[in-house]
Amino acid sequence: MDIQANFFQIIKSSIPSYSSLVDEISDTLNISQDSAYRRIRGEKLLDFKEIELLASKFNISIDQVLGSNSNTIVFQGAQNSFDDGNFLNWMKNVLAQLEMVQSFSKKHIYFLLKDIPPWYHYYHPELASFKCFFWMKSILFNESLKGQRFSIEKSTFPGLSELSQKILKASNNINTTEIWNLEGINTTLRQIDLYHEMGIIEKKEDTVKLYQCMIEVVDHLERMAEHGKKFMPNSTVTEEMADYHFFVNEFVLGDNTFFVEIDGKKITYLNYSVIYFVGTTDQTFNEGMHQNLQNLIQKSSQISKVGEKDRKQFFNKLRSKVQRRIDLL
Repeated sequence: MDIQANFFQIIKSSIPSYSSLVDEISDTLNISQDSAYRRIRGEKLLDFKEIELLASKFNISIDQVLGSNSNTIVFQGAQNSFDDGNFLNWMKNVLAQLEMVQSFSKKHIYFLLKDIPPWYHYYHPELASFKCFFWMKSILFNESLKGQRFSIEKSTFPGLSELSQKILKASNNINTTEIWNLEGINTTLRQIDLYHEMGIIEKKEDTVKLYQCMIEVVDHLERMAEHGKKFMPNSTVTEEMADYHFFVNEFVLGDNTFFVEIDGKKITYLNYSVIYFVGTTDQTFNEGMHQNLQNLIQKSSQISKVGEKDRKQFFNKLRSKVQRRIDLL
């Protein structure tokens, strides 16, 4: 009974505060609310099939339920399906995770980044289109793009604009702490460099436009860091907007660890295969990850809202990386 009570407590902590545990259980198991109540109160034991259904629906490991002290850590995540719909599915999964975090009353994102968070590319449709083209062609190996070249004018992806704006909106509604390094924009810059050198970008003007978009992204990140708030370009900044904490660590290059706190619960998402993430709710692992992030923050320089001189120097260096490329074209 204690194990079953613990199981339902874990499920309750994984659903938004406005959701009903009874409704979630009855819907998942296709039983009446009265039957769901009986299981939650421990009057009826769950059978193996019900445990399987609930564990699968709410991404819960049995080790976690049993309180096992094994060194096994269970992660969940989507895989590349290697079909033409894989990128759209990836974007939908990113949106689902962000909206899940957004749905909680208390939420905070920590990002130890190696690359620009993917949604920052969505501030500009041209840059969003390029990143989608690159990810689909060179990372997800979509057959439909084999032999094709990138053009701002011609490259369109159905559903991209709507999905990217939803992702941006969800991200901007969550308090965020990011730990940056000067290398943070290098990956996208190298992707533009490489496609230009290989002739995969059709026109030089498109390459210049992509670099200009990168400068504008840097400008917007600097403005958010200055105000300590997250918002869309050209927006009026208000106190109600989500907080934005920007730290710089010159010694540690991040690994794109994405860590969230939601109503006292912690989840770690680890990056793999360039754009994919796997997540775990393992309590011991997440407490260790949280402590590690706090230690890194203490050894980093905050440039959001404070440290105006350091902030200007950091973002000027980022802009210089991009401007040098424009000057050499």
